[in-house]
Amino acid sequence: MLWGRISSFILGGVISFGLILTGGEAQGTVETQPASCTVCHREFNSVLPQGHAPVPGKDIRTCLSCHPPSTQAGANPFSVRLHRSHIKAQVKTNCALCHTWAPGKSFGLPGHKVSWGAPSKTSMELIRKSAASWANSLFLDSRHSRENLMCSACHGQNLPAAGEEVENDICLGCHGPEEKLAAKTVQPESPKFNPHKSHLFGLACTKCHAGHRESKVYCLECHKGLTMKMPEGAAGK
Repeated sequence: MLWGRISSFILGGVISFGLILTGGEAQGTVETQPASCTVCHREFNSVLPQGHAPVPGKDIRTCLSCHPPSTQAGANPFSVRLHRSHIKAQVKTNCALCHTWAPGKSFGLPGHKVSWGAPSKTSMELIRKSAASWANSLFLDSRHSRENLMCSACHGQNLPAAGEEVENDICLGCHGPEEKLAAKTVQPESPKFNPHKSHLFGLACTKCHAGHRESKVYCLECHKGLTMKMPEGAAGK
């Protein structure tokens, strides 16, 4: 009996590790179903926040009974904590361990009709890479995750397409209005040069501020003699 339990636990760990490494690519077009949390977490309640009530279930559906998917663009501490704790920099996380996914058809959560898009296997690979950056990088995406903001805070409810840029109105919804933002970036050494009040009216925020890669000061491509520093999102910051 004891050996049977040990064998089940080891086998469960091997299966889980294999799923994470393969990323569920062998799933074909069949909709995936969530795996049991006990495959990795032998004693499920030990991973819950301190003071959390005991949880009887064994997969993400138990969590969703109290924490349903949010359609709001603001902070989402529950979703951020859950995603960050499962996305490791050196491991190819399998989103389908919790999410339902039919490649090219739908991507959602069990027990909920909402679908955030229809990612193909190629698109899902890009999403995994972006999620790993969001959870672990030195770029602005990870800065947003530390403020309990999910991808939807910038990209909306649907999964973003490859190369899709975030519109200025989205950025200004949190960081604006423009006048207030410009007041924060007055350059004492060169007061006539303000990156948020420039001659390039309507310049996209993403020209300087990149979510999933290094941010750079676009002004310096022409104005070589200026001294402007990117406060966050530059490599090594």
